[in-house]
Amino acid sequence: MTSSGNRTILLTGATGYVGGLLLPALSQKFRHVRCMTRNPSSIASGLEDGVTAIYGDTADQGSLIEAMKGVDDAFYLVHSLADSDDFEELEALSAKNFGAAAAKSGVKRIIFLGALSQTDTEESSRHMSSRHRTGELLRQSGVPTIEFRASVVIGAGSMPFEAVRALVERLPVMVTPRWVRGELQPISARDLRDYLVAGLDIPAVSRVIEIGGTDVVRYQDLMKMYSKARGLKRVMIPVPVITPRLSSHWLRLVTPAHYSIGKRIVESAVHSSVVRSKAASELFDLQPLGTKEAIETAISGEESSFEFLDKNGKARDYKTHIGTRFVEKRTRSLSKHPKKAFGIASQIGGKYGWKWQSWLWALRGWIDRTVGGVGFRKGRPDNLQPGDHLDFWTVARVTNNRLTLSADMRLPGDAVFDIHVFENASGDTFLEQTVSFNPRGWLGYFYWFALYPLHALVFRKMLNNMAAEIELETAK
Repeated sequence: MTSSGNRTILLTGATGYVGGLLLPALSQKFRHVRCMTRNPSSIASGLEDGVTAIYGDTADQGSLIEAMKGVDDAFYLVHSLADSDDFEELEALSAKNFGAAAAKSGVKRIIFLGALSQTDTEESSRHMSSRHRTGELLRQSGVPTIEFRASVVIGAGSMPFEAVRALVERLPVMVTPRWVRGELQPISARDLRDYLVAGLDIPAVSRVIEIGGTDVVRYQDLMKMYSKARGLKRVMIPVPVITPRLSSHWLRLVTPAHYSIGKRIVESAVHSSVVRSKAASELFDLQPLGTKEAIETAISGEESSFEFLDKNGKARDYKTHIGTRFVEKRTRSLSKHPKKAFGIASQIGGKYGWKWQSWLWALRGWIDRTVGGVGFRKGRPDNLQPGDHLDFWTVARVTNNRLTLSADMRLPGDAVFDIHVFENASGDTFLEQTVSFNPRGWLGYFYWFALYPLHALVFRKMLNNMAAEIELETAK
């Protein structure tokens, strides 16, 4: 019998939202975790110790059998919502192939994340029907399959949550069609992760387990709770009829959702998505969060973890939009001496100035003070510690190679400035500068786009001068 920590776990869909939640927890609990993907090289460099990236394609049963050699338990987190209009056939084929390969390979348990929806007395959406059928096909393989059915997940990166917060952040007035008044029982990302991991510790018997938070709410309640958590005032005007098709196009325009995904969200929202079974409370000793706490946890966790700073990779320039947050990374390659390089790069603010046109920063501080902000305090301690003030920033994080500042100035949003010096696996040294802004309401979006040309110029010049100074000093 394989001991708990020595079991080999296969994680499919590792690059998806739920896979990203699960991987850190699995890598801490198990010594052998495999992440199956069609492009292993794209994730291999960022994996924790004991985690390996392997090739596998659910359309190719042979590759699945190879990937499952020696696997004890397998997580099936695959879906095809955005792949094609024929997603139902694709999902069915993937589930059949995966189940057959698991049976041939001697996998002891499959854990599948499905969708929570009651469809006994009402016509099911294509999305919900496909999710339920996927669970049935996995069970028909003969491998014990534990199917967790969850409603809307509250967490950064969850598409329904991102759709809700994008609507609230961007629209002071919203017309709310009938679908926003359907009942659902959201679950926090933290609780979803804990349930899925705990599924490895219960008897390997095929069953369906409905999971959710402590509250039954509606989409419009989610919008109201989110707006309150963000300090936004929003007006909602109910309307009797807006077709799902029109709502889907509207979501595509206003939120990060593609039309195909927006359509699935709207179609699924017309069904009740409430926990009716007591199986979860009987099997697990877990206390899920309520909806209000889940929203607050999602927002505060995103801010405090700073994961958004590296979500799209390192050692390359990019501009991206993560949830409602704008993120810009600029990178310069350096010679050796990363420790000395960071010592120079972190000499900003106070008596050191800001590397380029420091008078602009002083002007920004004067403007801030005139509107009731902290202004340009013009000072910093010699040895920075978290919580220290640095002009109109606060030190949020400082290590031997990274400095993260959080803005104290009055802004229609939350700003973060990050400096990072590091070596990659090849021994090359890089200086990274990341600027992030999370707008609060429509005024925040106006602020970002109106001042973007000036901000881009200032931060680019600042980075260039910083890199030049580092190269000059390290050459001595």
